[in-house]
Amino acid sequence: MFSFSVMLFLWILWTVVQTFLLERPGMELPQERIALIFILYGLLILAVLAGTVISVFIDNRRYSRRFGAMTLFIFLSFLAGKSIFG
Repeated sequence: MFSFSVMLFLWILWTVVQTFLLERPGMELPQERIALIFILYGLLILAVLAGTVISVFIDNRRYSRRFGAMTLFIFLSFLAGKSIFG
């Protein structure tokens, strides 16, 4: 579950880099890619939440710390993107 979450995060990062840094956006933003980014963020949050719940149920501290760190990392990246792109 953790590797799936990391893969989703890298997919989001690559989509954002393609959309906002590699291509020169004009006055209009590509709505399909922005919708994809929000859908992937939703899936990422669900995957991390499921991993956190599973790690608490099996009482595994290592996975709980990993998913806790991933949750903080997702939150910070979302705030950074929100502050940069508005």
